[in-house]
Amino acid sequence: WEANHIWIIILIVILWIAFPHYYNILVLALHIPLTLVLLGITLRGVAFVFRYYDAYKDSSQILYDWMFKTSSLVTPIFLGLTMGGVVSGDIINPSQMENHSFLEVYIHSWFNIFSILTGFFYAALCAFLASIFLIGEVDDTSKSIYMRKASIATIVVVSLGFITLAYGYLSGIAFVVDFISNIWSISAILISGILLFPLWNSIKSGRRIISRALAGIQIFFILFAATITHFPNILFTTTGSISIYEQPVHDSVMNVLGISLLVGGVLIIPGLFHLLKLFKLIKLLER
Repeated sequence: WEANHIWIIILIVILWIAFPHYYNILVLALHIPLTLVLLGITLRGVAFVFRYYDAYKDSSQILYDWMFKTSSLVTPIFLGLTMGGVVSGDIINPSQMENHSFLEVYIHSWFNIFSILTGFFYAALCAFLASIFLIGEVDDTSKSIYMRKASIATIVVVSLGFITLAYGYLSGIAFVVDFISNIWSISAILISGILLFPLWNSIKSGRRIISRALAGIQIFFILFAATITHFPNILFTTTGSISIYEQPVHDSVMNVLGISLLVGGVLIIPGLFHLLKLFKLIKLLER
């Protein structure tokens, strides 16, 4: 969870410093789902700590367990709602917000059918990835359970992905129409689908590292397909798409940011691997 906090902070800082115009529109129009995402992440982390490390095991564990499960489901849904809002084309440009109602500016931009479908797709995607990672952490008795959950999540991901794209195409959403007609996007999705076969083979063979790597590569190709179509114009408003490079900051700011990220990477990445190794050691000692 500490690693998740680091990546989120880095992402927010990069958007805020390097792409202020894009950040301003994104945070202003989608501040409600983004706030709920951060709240869900916080509640999930808190629930995990109190559920797992609480000194006393009593009825409060039921509350922590419920909080953990609920936030684990809600967080990726609102993350998907945010992504749906970014590409659905319903965001009101800040220069025109005063001519629209609160619902049009702050609700309809992300709470629509396409965004809702995207939210459920994100949740299924997270469930798929989580089940793949958990397969390598459980004993043989529980392994079959998570393999079944992973297979169900795979079916749900593929089904929701198809339904979301079909609805977006039939609704004339520019992002989806261009996505389907872009050779790079379709190729990335096909590669992601083909990787399912070696993924399941590696799971059945008990090759944990390979199965996790393949699952991660699949997610990468899905995200690549979602961004390559219109990059750098990856924010859609009612008046057209907006480039992430629009109204860029001074070159000196970008240079300082780049150097800071390189230095930070050198310091953070070794610490991250040490953190993972430490938690693995704790689990072994607890057994």
